[in-house]
Amino acid sequence: MTKEARAARETKEARAAREAKEPRESRSASRRRCRSSASDCTAVAEYTGLWGWAAVPGARAQDGRCSCGRADCPAPGAHPLDFAPEVPAGATLDEVTEAWAQFPGAAVMLPVGRSFDVIEVAETAGRRALVRLERMGLPLGPVAATPDGRTHFFVAPGAAAELPQLLYRMGWDDAALDLHGLGPGAHITAPPSDRGGLGPVRWLRSPDPDSVTGPPHARLVLGTLAYVAHRSPA
Repeated sequence: MTKEARAARETKEARAAREAKEPRESRSASRRRCRSSASDCTAVAEYTGLWGWAAVPGARAQDGRCSCGRADCPAPGAHPLDFAPEVPAGATLDEVTEAWAQFPGAAVMLPVGRSFDVIEVAETAGRRALVRLERMGLPLGPVAATPDGRTHFFVAPGAAAELPQLLYRMGWDDAALDLHGLGPGAHITAPPSDRGGLGPVRWLRSPDPDSVTGPPHARLVLGTLAYVAHRSPA
């Protein structure tokens, strides 16, 4: 073999080795990126694969600044990333890991108005209402507490639109009542993610097969929530 042929062969082998190495390094980098949020990936895979919810990568806040990059962001660390695609219901752990690796450190956010709506009250009222509702043996959906002092009760879709009329029929027409419905178009931060740089969201009542597949109609829990919200100090 001539010197020129040997050099050409060595160059070809070096190129092939480099090309084979690059995908491995890329996959390794992807795994490293997702390892920093392994608990988030696991949680998202549970939400999508087990409970049938979609999930969206959300912004994070640090020192009052939002990771979305907007200096005038109205909700730092408490909204979906506009440029991040939604991870659909049914996504597997591998699919979630691949998707979340593109947005390392993203918060986990759930779109409202599909599998569930949310009734939001102050955390003090929410905790008291939850105790009452459990003692009464009423069907309940998941319940989450946020670090900014709010409680989210998961209820059947359509609750947000029906809420004003339901409250009126129950005699609760007080405009100052601290009780609100979240429906289509809204997103909530889900455990274990941080919200607004204030700390993690926590489950007060974790999802389970019964509560996820059939969250209660708002009318079943609304009377208790409204009563406790009215009685609880602001």
